[in-house]
Amino acid sequence: MRMVIQMKSVDDKYKTVLDKNTYFFFNEKFEQNYEGYINSIKETLILLKDEIDSKGLKKETIENIIKNKANGLRAILALNGFSNEYFLRLITFIRIIDNEELNKLTYKNKWKIKEEKNVENIKEWNNNKIEKLIKEDEYFRKGLINIFYEGASVQYLADKIPLFELKKLSLSKLKFEIPELIDSLVRYKEKGSYSGKKENNPERVIERLLESLDLTYDKGDLKQLIKDAPNIKRTMDFIIPNKNNPKIIIECTYLVTTSSGQGDKSKTEITIKDLIIEHYPKAKFIGFVDGIGWYVRLSDLKRMVSAYSDVFTFHKDEIERFETFLKKEFHKR
Repeated sequence: MRMVIQMKSVDDKYKTVLDKNTYFFFNEKFEQNYEGYINSIKETLILLKDEIDSKGLKKETIENIIKNKANGLRAILALNGFSNEYFLRLITFIRIIDNEELNKLTYKNKWKIKEEKNVENIKEWNNNKIEKLIKEDEYFRKGLINIFYEGASVQYLADKIPLFELKKLSLSKLKFEIPELIDSLVRYKEKGSYSGKKENNPERVIERLLESLDLTYDKGDLKQLIKDAPNIKRTMDFIIPNKNNPKIIIECTYLVTTSSGQGDKSKTEITIKDLIIEHYPKAKFIGFVDGIGWYVRLSDLKRMVSAYSDVFTFHKDEIERFETFLKKEFHKR
């Protein structure tokens, strides 16, 4: 006998959501397991503080914690207010950059694992790889400790890392000083707000440059693409001088974090390129592609840049090149 499923009315479905709402869903078993993980980090930090209080802060103490405690590195990251993802990006940055002062601080040339000379062959290390190196490679381990101790004093890091993050690499934080603990709490709390501020968006650099050159621009959908390709993403970051007469179309992708979505983004950009060539043959499709996040998705990066007629970064030299490009395109002096 065939079972007939009776469709609920809108009011019934609406009432189900209200009456049977879990409000704040949680998996009880997961919560218990994760609480054990949190407690492990907390107890490791208490142990570290007791040892520092009795013997003073020594590099050997921090080294022992990250080498021998299951969540030792997590504890140090928590103390400094460093997210795990940002830490992974920092390790990647150290690996791909050849700077004498930074190499010396991290003992990079003494690490057991030898880096590929070709940056394109460097793959980001995951947590398990880093934990393994901490246990097995004395110089890698000591280099990490030096970063937590002295990272903020390295001029190259100071030039490349935002002050908001650089301040987390402070010796004072490892001493459990109250003002520094409060600083970590505030930075952790405000991280999302800091990242979302418009003035912190690299697109503002382009906006200011366009304004200085008295160039108009639109943002949003290209009309012809809405009509002929309604199911494809077509929202553009900058359309110069306007949507009705686009001469330059710009997409910005600045990535510090990384995700599988970058692959989808790069494929979409190629589709957009073909549509722009078809519907706006006189327009130039330009990409601003930048950020450490692309270093760990190099195959996606290659696909991404192939979509644009030219690519710029937010480096000072590239901004100057972009300004020259704009002046030439719009006959500006």
